[in-house]
Amino acid sequence: MFATVAEALKFIKDQQIAMVDLKIVGLAGQWLHVSIPARQFTEDYFEEGVGYDGSSGSGFATVESGDVSARPVVETAFVDPFWEMPTLSFLCDTVTADTKQPFPNDPRGIATKAVAYLRSSGIADEAWMGPEFEFHVFDQVDVRCEQYYTSVDISCCETHTEGKTSPIPLKSGYMRVPPAEHLHDLRSEVVTTLEAMNIPVRYHHHEVGAPGQCEIEVNLQPLVRAADQAMLIKYVIKNVAHRRGKIATFMPKPLYGEAGNGMHVHQKLTSNGEPTFFDERRKNYANLSDLALQYIGGLLKHGQALTGLTNPSTNSFKRLVEGYEAPVNLFFSLANRSAAIRVPKYADAPKYKRIEYRPPDFTSNIYLALAAMLMAGVDGIKSGMKLSEHDFGPFDVDIAKQDADFRGRIAALPSTLDDALAALRLNHDFLVAGDVFSGSFIQTWIEAKMAKEARAVRLRPHPYEYELYLDT
Repeated sequence: MFATVAEALKFIKDQQIAMVDLKIVGLAGQWLHVSIPARQFTEDYFEEGVGYDGSSGSGFATVESGDVSARPVVETAFVDPFWEMPTLSFLCDTVTADTKQPFPNDPRGIATKAVAYLRSSGIADEAWMGPEFEFHVFDQVDVRCEQYYTSVDISCCETHTEGKTSPIPLKSGYMRVPPAEHLHDLRSEVVTTLEAMNIPVRYHHHEVGAPGQCEIEVNLQPLVRAADQAMLIKYVIKNVAHRRGKIATFMPKPLYGEAGNGMHVHQKLTSNGEPTFFDERRKNYANLSDLALQYIGGLLKHGQALTGLTNPSTNSFKRLVEGYEAPVNLFFSLANRSAAIRVPKYADAPKYKRIEYRPPDFTSNIYLALAAMLMAGVDGIKSGMKLSEHDFGPFDVDIAKQDADFRGRIAALPSTLDDALAALRLNHDFLVAGDVFSGSFIQTWIEAKMAKEARAVRLRPHPYEYELYLDT
């Protein structure tokens, strides 16, 4: 929105902005914020930032060394469309409280370092990323998780139609039209809000999941901008839904027996503005360059470890099952939605040639997930990965319909969060290259996920267990 601090300060004055809001991304991928009266907001904030406790909420630091600062990034500004008072928001980098140097555990800073590592390698100068936004919209979700009362009660306008329309059949929601689909106007409001904030949208539609599943797609952006934009898009989707008395969730598998919500990430590299994933000779599979095939090899080689960052929830692995267009095996293919990496068939012009990595979901921290995928791809390029030496494909088949011998040759994604974190613990050297991630960061991440999620869920009886075992 602004190129300089002077432009931002002039806008605040000219537009009679009442509040300046600073947004910080926490370790788990959520936004935190602090608001400053506009009359007190000066140029110093862009140098000094505002101090906050990095041990509370964000998960960045320990209690005994918790002081950090949120420093606004001028080009990330946007006018918040959901607040009563005129409010200008900035996304922030987290810096050390004393020296104002980048804080090593800041997810946005890690993403920035990943791009710098790419450029220092000489492979390319820009990584372009484009997550797809799949989500559910429900009317109400009541959750009780107590010692003597465990329940989830979900209401959705597309199932409780009171005889006015026919409900959408199971797994049959893809691109449905009204009156069976009820959420077109909500998505259109999201899109017009995003467009007003200079985020162009390619399209929106109802997704496969019958009750309330939606999708919005945007164009690829440079990696850090793509992550910033993803945070903003989620913010708009959730707040538009809230304004309409509904709840939007990016939970990977909110409903048993229905399609889940993925975060398929389209990606490509460019050098001096020129595409690097297209094979000018048109001799390689799907017209992919040697460099693109090596990048694919890196993603597939490290795919199991990547899930510890791209799918870091117990619920993630309820989505990664066969039969719901979710990948469970590490191979690539052209236009094949059972593959971990799909090469879009319609994107065949040199500047559009890209790959789509399909396992991730939005329980990930978007900055960490995009950075980790880039690091895996770069490792594949730097090591001269040869796909022909591995069972990574291409396989132009539905993997679920192949025999056990064929399937047994192909590496599978982890099936639980415990397995994903174990894979990350064993294989993270590619992430610490160039000091992009640190070994201590990875260790802290694994321990926190194990203690607060994997073990916590494992200790709690599941409602279905009562059906199975109550009469034991």
